Amino acid sequence: MTISKQHIIIAIVSIQLFFIGCIGFANEIKVATIDEFNSAIQSVKAGDRIILKNGEWKDVKLVIKGQGSSENPIIIEAEESGKVFITGDSNLKIAGTHIVVKGLWFKNGYTSGKSVISFRINSKEFANHSRLTDCAITYYNPNSKATDYKWISVWGKNNRVDHNYFAGKANSGTTLVVWLKGEKHINNNHRIDHNYFGERPALGFNGGETIRIGTSKNSLLSSRTIVEDNVFEKCNGEVEIISNKSCDNVYRNNLFLESEGVLTLRHGNKCLIESNVFIGNQKSNTGGIRIINAGHVVRNNLMMNLTGDGFRGPIVVMNGVPNSPANRYHQVKDVKILNNTIINCSPIQFCAGSDEERSLPPINTVFANNLIFNDKNGDIATVHDKLDGFNFYGNILDSEKGFNQSGFSKVKVDWGTLENILYIPKTSNEELIKKSKPENKSPKLDITGAKRNTFVAGAYNLGNNKLPKALVLKSGTSWDSKVKPQKTIVEPEIIEVEPGVGTLRKALKKASFGSILNLKSGEYILEKGIKVSTSVTIQGNSTDKKTLLKVKEGLEKNPTYFFRVEGGNTLRLNNIEISGELSVPIKYAVVSPNKDISDTYSVFIDNCHIHGFKNKKGGSVYKAYKGTFADTVSIVNSRIENAYRGINLSEEKDDNGKYNAQVVHIDNTIFKDIDQWAVNYYRGGTDESTLGGKLLIDNSVFSNIGNTEKGTVIRNKGIVSVNIKNSVFEKSYKVVNPVNLKGNKNSISNCVIFDCGTVKITKGASAKDVMYKNPKWEDKNNFIPSEKSPLLKTQRIGLKWEAKK
Repeated sequence: MTISKQHIIIAIVSIQLFFIGCIGFANEIKVATIDEFNSAIQSVKAGDRIILKNGEWKDVKLVIKGQGSSENPIIIEAEESGKVFITGDSNLKIAGTHIVVKGLWFKNGYTSGKSVISFRINSKEFANHSRLTDCAITYYNPNSKATDYKWISVWGKNNRVDHNYFAGKANSGTTLVVWLKGEKHINNNHRIDHNYFGERPALGFNGGETIRIGTSKNSLLSSRTIVEDNVFEKCNGEVEIISNKSCDNVYRNNLFLESEGVLTLRHGNKCLIESNVFIGNQKSNTGGIRIINAGHVVRNNLMMNLTGDGFRGPIVVMNGVPNSPANRYHQVKDVKILNNTIINCSPIQFCAGSDEERSLPPINTVFANNLIFNDKNGDIATVHDKLDGFNFYGNILDSEKGFNQSGFSKVKVDWGTLENILYIPKTSNEELIKKSKPENKSPKLDITGAKRNTFVAGAYNLGNNKLPKALVLKSGTSWDSKVKPQKTIVEPEIIEVEPGVGTLRKALKKASFGSILNLKSGEYILEKGIKVSTSVTIQGNSTDKKTLLKVKEGLEKNPTYFFRVEGGNTLRLNNIEISGELSVPIKYAVVSPNKDISDTYSVFIDNCHIHGFKNKKGGSVYKAYKGTFADTVSIVNSRIENAYRGINLSEEKDDNGKYNAQVVHIDNTIFKDIDQWAVNYYRGGTDESTLGGKLLIDNSVFSNIGNTEKGTVIRNKGIVSVNIKNSVFEKSYKVVNPVNLKGNKNSISNCVIFDCGTVKITKGASAKDVMYKNPKWEDKNNFIPSEKSPLLKTQRIGLKWEAKK
């Protein structure tokens, strides 16, 4: 069952915000310009209210400093909430005590500073007992995703961030950070509540957290921050939606909806995580809670339809590093994981990350009275190391599969449903009562706040007919701060293009979003490279002969590329031929945006013939520049040949976990006569914050690729997920290892290797049904197998000719 915001009543609606009671104000000052604001703030005192007039405030630096009191705060607010737009290069800084900022909307801009909103002016002037409420920051991004700044930086003590809306952060830097740098910022008792954290796209490297509390360096200090009653929807920046890096924090009654990551107790001790709801709706990579360090209590949480594996599991208990430095993994110990309900999720991960470095399994860790339901024949848990340090008891499994460990009982639970959303155990479940065993940290209330008169496993009392607070809370602003895309459906514009010199480039200038450029049979001559600044499809319309794109002979300076895809756009190339052949070959057929562009893009190539890109000065058929990130690079039903290099996604050499594309998909495609590699897909370093890339290769042929002693066919260093199947690797006589797979998410299956070395498999990678045999082609150029070919003996290996036709 898919759960929407309508089901769980979390749409951003008008709400009654409570404010500190005031019996009148000393002054109420309306300001219309930054100069008027600066003048008013110079003499502001307790009880004063400064009102920013409606309209656009562009390129402003709002610095708020004053001394209010609990009875008479200083209030800086919009004339009407949501109608004061802070744009351009702008930011806001707060210092003093008892200051309230209300109703501002940061949009259509960026900041050249370290934060959009900061609870300090400098290292000596910061805010205490202050509040940011009913504000929004949306899509407030720089041009380069590598530019690092935070949206909210919380300093000082006793500050509150509540009833705000944050969405669309695409550049490096955490959305909201609580800082503990110095004595005046620890034991801070901040409160982050009733905020709506909207969509954050995958960043592609570390630094895409939505909330971080503390840093590795000060992670053993106490923050005592409370994070409650917030919504996190599609927060996909990296594996850590929330990164806890301090002690004694509380995370409760939060909703995580279709977010590709987990609440991570990365560093720090003694945190409480209770009554949160994690709903994946079967979206890929959605997860729950990851546990590291000591003394945490994780209880009364609900996980539903989460699919993430590895570090994105519903509950992940990590292995530690002996004598761990501050920035690695302290051993899990004295942790209690109690009364959680897990419904149709991917496996729980015990001792995750176990390797030569992370060699310390958890100790003195209780996993008790958890209720696990799975009617999808899914595994209950994955065990990566010894479980001697766990104390399992009172756990209930209602599933087809069991878990071979004492402390888990298979029980057929009598379930009811609540509002067709939730599975709730009915009152008739006597077995749950008999097999549950409370202990000193067991919750006294259930996930809805109802008293546990009868103790049972899971997050709910039997027969409870209330929704958890996380599903009924009203988060976000009192005004409609959501940026709504237009839902008008527009039929794609069809643009007919005639062959000739420059005709394609001229036609693209007329194209709008979604346009389809139909290229008639003939030759299309380019005099310069084409920048694709909107999402378009370029397709040949001939069925018997592909439309040819080439560069004009005799130019004073040849273009570097045929197509450059600008950020935020998608280029689709269908049924065309692209030739890079000249006396000095063209370097690239397609390139990414220029380096360090924040917007993602995608490239889809279908039924194309691309050849002649033999430029030995770094040339390749496809090139991604440093600091760019493609959502998808897809090549299907195509032929790539006679080139220096194939697909180049290897510019991120800093070894800090960055990579150039989330998904690379190759299907039913020929790579032939390529001097170096067919694919170079690189991710360096050991950073674990992202999905780490995905390479999918199916029914393809790689012939005479990288034919040198140190050559290779597929380079995939550091890519987390690699799946190669039904493919042929041949005639790379000098290559030792055409494919080198590392890690348990790397696999090769049902493939033929001939005169092409051997596949190398390490660190849990798998190879199945790999045959070292002659493929026996009937047609060696088109790779059609003969009747005696081993490619026809089992599941089809090699090209799917019916698709190519």
